[in-house]
Amino acid sequence: MKMNSRRYVAASTIFLGLLLTLPVVWTDAQAGGHISLVPSELKWNDAPGLGPGFKIAIVEGDPKAAGPLMMRIKLPPNGKIAPHTHPALEHVTVLSGTFYLGIGEKVDASKARAYPAGGVVVIPQGMPMFAFAKGKETIVQVHGVGPWATNYLKPADAPAAKKK
Repeated sequence: MKMNSRRYVAASTIFLGLLLTLPVVWTDAQAGGHISLVPSELKWNDAPGLGPGFKIAIVEGDPKAAGPLMMRIKLPPNGKIAPHTHPALEHVTVLSGTFYLGIGEKVDASKARAYPAGGVVVIPQGMPMFAFAKGKETIVQVHGVGPWATNYLKPADAPAAKKK
């Protein structure tokens, strides 16, 4: 009976291990396989949805499509993003500079937390927030799931509305 118990435990462990690796294999296949970049290979584009001077580089995925998404965002010196939400969970890692993030529907810079390079923040779906950089350019890396959007709480705060 001890031998059967050991076999059962071994078989269960192997089966559980296979189940746990399935999502990883599926995600890698969905994302198109291996991605390998050094900073000089990133393709930076204007990010008009965030404001003048903001740049974005897509590392993985398509912000308009369903699936894993990784992008880098350059905030210009003193760049500001008005209160907004995102349709999915957002993971932000600060790569350079200092990223200031505040939670809430109104900008109150005194309530924003400063995240230096290496800082990490995870923001739940639909949580209102605002962000900014001070005196120098700041680069963050964002991980999430598409489709992605920046939904400004006040339509007049959207950079496109300000151009009119």
